[in-house]
Amino acid sequence: MTAAVDAPPASEPDAREVRQSKLTSAQVASFVANGYLRFDEVIPHALCTEALAALRAGAGPAPWAKGAAQTSAGPGATPREKHATRPPLAEAFPTGAPLGDVLALPVVRGAYQSLLGRAPAFDHHHAHVIGPRHAWAQGWHADAIWDPRTTAFDLQLMFFFHDTPRAMGGTMFLPGSHLRRVNEADIARYQNFRGQMAMVCGAGSFVIFHHGIWHCGQPNRTDAPRTMWKIRLAPQEPQRLTWDLADLSAPAIAQILSTDHGWYGHEVRLEIVQRVRLWRAMTEQPGYDVDQWLTRFENEPR
Repeated sequence: MTAAVDAPPASEPDAREVRQSKLTSAQVASFVANGYLRFDEVIPHALCTEALAALRAGAGPAPWAKGAAQTSAGPGATPREKHATRPPLAEAFPTGAPLGDVLALPVVRGAYQSLLGRAPAFDHHHAHVIGPRHAWAQGWHADAIWDPRTTAFDLQLMFFFHDTPRAMGGTMFLPGSHLRRVNEADIARYQNFRGQMAMVCGAGSFVIFHHGIWHCGQPNRTDAPRTMWKIRLAPQEPQRLTWDLADLSAPAIAQILSTDHGWYGHEVRLEIVQRVRLWRAMTEQPGYDVDQWLTRFENEPR
């Protein structure tokens, strides 16, 4: 664990702070291409210590939306109605408590608002605690396998409030896997992928995942428990042009969207096509293309 240091508690950022913390177009393109964005050691150590204590005490609403979100819809509500009543994130985790203060940090809030809009909904959260000398590894999987969306997405934020060396495990994930839909069990038989990455990090780090990314928990081979806090957020408005647009026309965007992670072989072209479709929707540029991958088959006479 990382010792606490003197640092002021997080507070509600004003609008100017949030604007300054918005993601750039290059960062959003990186998220579209890779399925994740990583932020290392950006949460003050004192707040990390408070957040860990809060998790141990069971802070926050019911982890799997078993509380207000379903109750407010009534006992006879349909699944769709229950889904629609998910509380706003600001109500689920208000500032003034450690977890709410973490989510209100400009770097955190600016990142998820850039991808979801200003007022996302809270879906669920969970503190994943792996005990010392725990040799079991989770199988590879992708969450929300029933999700039919192609140009919208939820986010999963994973926070690491203490140092997480490789021996402690961390979350393993596969960059560029998020737009390749699989049944959860289909990839559990695999052991390793070319280009996989483990979330090895210092205290105060977090990663933002597209809800479809392939990932798995790792063994903890140390004598200390490992804690990772995951929270899932959902958009409540169109995910369109919600970030800093100053570099929207930068030539580097096309190169980022063409990233080849190596594990697909020639099928990387299929991934680029899916990324361009998502980028078109998010940027409201229906004619945008990279190397004419979509243009080639959009010339059918009307």
